[in-house]
Amino acid sequence: MTSIVNLLILLPAQIASYFAWAGPLIMRLVVGYTFMLAGWGKLNALEQVTQNFIGWGIPFPKILTPFVSGVECFGGAMLILGLFTRIPAAMLAVVMLVAIKSAKWGDVDSLETLLGFEEMAYFGAFMWLAIAGPGAASVDRLLVNASGRPDAST
Repeated sequence: MTSIVNLLILLPAQIASYFAWAGPLIMRLVVGYTFMLAGWGKLNALEQVTQNFIGWGIPFPKILTPFVSGVECFGGAMLILGLFTRIPAAMLAVVMLVAIKSAKWGDVDSLETLLGFEEMAYFGAFMWLAIAGPGAASVDRLLVNASGRPDAST
């Protein structure tokens, strides 16, 4: 049993520890870029996106459309940089929940359907970043190190 644990659990964990910086970086780059572009597109088509928000029954669409579009665009850019990561990640997680509730809730007939939405995958990614943080390859880490608290978690 000890051999199996060493070979199949501890050895891969030891190897992975050398690349711990890469997981959060890759996730931030992928979802950050995706949402920066999506938000930019929405900011450049506010009238149409506002009409979509109205159709989905989102309250205060004239206020929330530019707000959500800005959260996606600038939050995505902040994720790419790893700047104040937990804040935009948490905000984008909420945006994903609202997107599911507003635009897709009528299609939910099972847990399988709900978990199959790409918004749920994004929600999971954003929650992971909000909880685990941006990782070592981030502006957050540089700021923490510059603050004289390199032991603080980022």
